[in-house]
Amino acid sequence: MTDFFDHLMDEFVLPLQNPVLVFSLILFIILISPILLRRLNIPGIIGLIISGVIIGPHGLNILAKNSAIDLFSTIGLLYIMFIAGLELDLNEFKANRNKSLLFGLFTFFIPLAIGYPVCFYLLGYDFNASFLTASMFATHTLVAYPIVSKLGISKNQAVAITVGGTILTDTAVLIILAVIMGNSQGNLSQEFWIRLGISLAIFTAIMFLIIPRIAKWFFRKLESEKHSHYIFVLSVVFFSAFLAEVAGVEPIIGAFMAGLALNKLIPHSSALMNRIEFIGNSLFIPFFLISVGMLVDVRVILKGPMALIIAGTLSVVALTGKWLAASFTQLVFGYSKNQRQLIFGLSGAHAAATLAVILVGFRAGILDENILNGTIILILITCIVASFATEKAARKMVVEAEEDDAVLATANGVHNEHILLPIANLENIEKLLEFSIYIKDKKSINPVSVLTVVSNNDEAEINILKARKKLEEFVKQASATETKVNVITTIDHNPASGIARIAREIMADIIVLGWPRRTGLIGKLIGQKVDSILSNTDKSTFICYMKKPLILHKRIIIAVPPFAEHERGFEFWLLKIAKLAQELSVPIQFYCNESTEKSMRRVLKAAKQSASVSFTRFIDWEDFLILARYIREDDLFVLVSARKGAASYISVLENLPMKLEKHFSLNSRLVIYPQQFNQTYATDGYEDITADPLNKGIETIQKIGKGISSIFKKGDI
Repeated sequence: MTDFFDHLMDEFVLPLQNPVLVFSLILFIILISPILLRRLNIPGIIGLIISGVIIGPHGLNILAKNSAIDLFSTIGLLYIMFIAGLELDLNEFKANRNKSLLFGLFTFFIPLAIGYPVCFYLLGYDFNASFLTASMFATHTLVAYPIVSKLGISKNQAVAITVGGTILTDTAVLIILAVIMGNSQGNLSQEFWIRLGISLAIFTAIMFLIIPRIAKWFFRKLESEKHSHYIFVLSVVFFSAFLAEVAGVEPIIGAFMAGLALNKLIPHSSALMNRIEFIGNSLFIPFFLISVGMLVDVRVILKGPMALIIAGTLSVVALTGKWLAASFTQLVFGYSKNQRQLIFGLSGAHAAATLAVILVGFRAGILDENILNGTIILILITCIVASFATEKAARKMVVEAEEDDAVLATANGVHNEHILLPIANLENIEKLLEFSIYIKDKKSINPVSVLTVVSNNDEAEINILKARKKLEEFVKQASATETKVNVITTIDHNPASGIARIAREIMADIIVLGWPRRTGLIGKLIGQKVDSILSNTDKSTFICYMKKPLILHKRIIIAVPPFAEHERGFEFWLLKIAKLAQELSVPIQFYCNESTEKSMRRVLKAAKQSASVSFTRFIDWEDFLILARYIREDDLFVLVSARKGAASYISVLENLPMKLEKHFSLNSRLVIYPQQFNQTYATDGYEDITADPLNKGIETIQKIGKGISSIFKKGDI
């Protein structure tokens, strides 16, 4: 018994050595500290940093810095930078790259301009020490980025320019570090600059030319191996970080570049993105934040007034420089007060690059112990201030965004949209479900309803059970993206009438149909089923054929007929396509007339959509199939049609699936039938008044005309 207690006590000797016990303790901290501090309205990030201070070697010495903690800490830091690159709205970033550049200049030169005189004249350090310490003020680490990501405002323009500025300033500072080290060692020669330039050029070429091609090939060849996708992404991140180190810059630059390289291939609503964020935010990033706290030695303040003065001076200069940079950015670009505070919060924290600069300078004998200790205190203070500032600004911006969304939803008559996905062929369900998830409003409480209509015969009950069993695995697929899926199986003599009935029962806003197959008589019946669904429902209907995974498309080409802007569902489908383009980070090319273009520009501007759009005038709708000459194999071709009797209906758009399949056989295709009337449109008093006889008369005359003309022509029309 004594041996047992002795063994037990040995396990709890400080600092803890048992890896299982160490890991358990860190997981408990990750679990409990954010929960406790949330009750005090303190950001969870601060709880993790303070926990690191308490349990670290300079606190209670419960944990010592070892290789395992260093490894997880490094992974966490790389993960933060990778997610920042992955979540960056590339369309917003490209549109505002000059703003990112200007902010990068502000956040680099302003702290440098303030810091150098303070260190040189006030603290009395030499040129190398003063310049290196001042360059440390220019760096910042996106410690508070998980707050922005969690609250869902990572695509805000203020976030985009801050992330872009982070990379510019950190790269510049780390190059300065290499230059100062070379200068102090007398190695600053022409060979140094040539080697640095060539290595960075090779690294950039690998990241943006080779990695995306390999990733596309991998995702296409192993489309069904979902777990392999995550392992592949992690491999790319850490290999990119290694390549960056070989090129002469910090690994965090490589991780961010990996995020940019894979940005278009990992949509924000995808299951893969959900896995990346979940594991990072649950494990790796908290590890990094705890390790930041473990660096802090609060006993520095007891080492005499000089250490305290230097620590206070460095902290004030660091925060002042970043606040001024954010303020200048706000003034130049006309940002709101909350956006300025968000920029300051994201760029105000000093951790990884700061520590790298100071440690290298200290080991080289350029900096003394007072600067090192002052920097450790600076890391704690700036991380706390930045976290508070980011959380406060982000929450205010979320409230503002929700108010804007509520106004827009009310204006468009959309509150809780419901997508109905009827399935006839299980082979196509995965891509159709993926499409539905990408266009779904994330604020809607309604699920995506997957429907199977079973024939009303003696085996109906058995067929219902079979259908439900087959669809269950796709419910799991959707749950990986945190999207609710509801499986509906119903009995009806006619699949089309069953779909129309269920669409009314669940008050669906969108019906997503698979592409109809045409093989002789059966194909003709299927084509009639689609026509029957369209004539018996007044929902926005999307008929989809996906030749390849959505992430492999490079453009969305949309042909919009005249008067499409007068349809009830015009704004609805337009915003859905814009959302799809934003998810896939691809541009949209519209083919339409001038009037429709003006309406679309107005809608996209009012909705504050960041999708990259361009317009080409097109009026030759009698021969709209000539659009095939402008479409490439990796384009998603979208044709906006209309139900018979609608304002934008054109007879030439009849039998669309057959025509598109013939002329656009190599492309993914999507046909949209917008909602024609309000769903609450009152028709009770007008049931006997209908335009059907007139429409049928016109159609009959057109068919007779076509029949007569075919007598005098050879071959098929």
